Amino acid sequence: MHRTACKGDLTVARGSSGIVAGLTAAAVAAVCFLAYQASANAPDSVAAPSAEASRASVSPSAKPEPKPKPTKDPLAIPADSDTGARVVYALGDRRVWVVDDKEKALRTFTVMPSTVNPPPGVYAVTSRSGSIKGSDGVMIEHVVRFANVDDVSVGFSAAQDNSMRSPDPTTRTGGVRMKRADGNALWTFATVGVKVVVVP
Repeated sequence: MHRTACKGDLTVARGSSGIVAGLTAAAVAAVCFLAYQASANAPDSVAAPSAEASRASVSPSAKPEPKPKPTKDPLAIPADSDTGARVVYALGDRRVWVVDDKEKALRTFTVMPSTVNPPPGVYAVTSRSGSIKGSDGVMIEHVVRFANVDDVSVGFSAAQDNSMRSPDPTTRTGGVRMKRADGNALWTFATVGVKVVVVP
């Protein structure tokens, strides 16, 4: 009796699990069929994403940030200032560069412009004076002349009192003033014939 009962119980259990598996498979098949029908009958605007939506999901709406431009070195030798060993005088920056033949700036310094400025261009040192009285009455040294504008001689110099005062705007003078230490360096470099390039 005991063996028969066990066998019967096993048969019922097998039959029950088979029914459950069958019902589960039928339910899954029904769900899949309904899902297929729903997608097949759905309008295009719902069934598939639009091309614009696809592009929007791929590429960000915001434009990429532009790369920051490298900052310009204010003490760099000005572009378009010729080549070779030369003195570069930038009118707008009120600055002079002493440049060797390897394009290296040996020295750069600020200056006080004169009331008469030479137009941009390439010049050459024409004459020099060790120590004289300037047209403004100030004793100056290391005068390096390189241009002549309307009978006014234009050149670099340093006041012996080391001043760099603004020139009297009512007088026509051509002295481009600098500190004495800068004047010494320029005097050593800018011998007669050395190129002087004036840039805006």
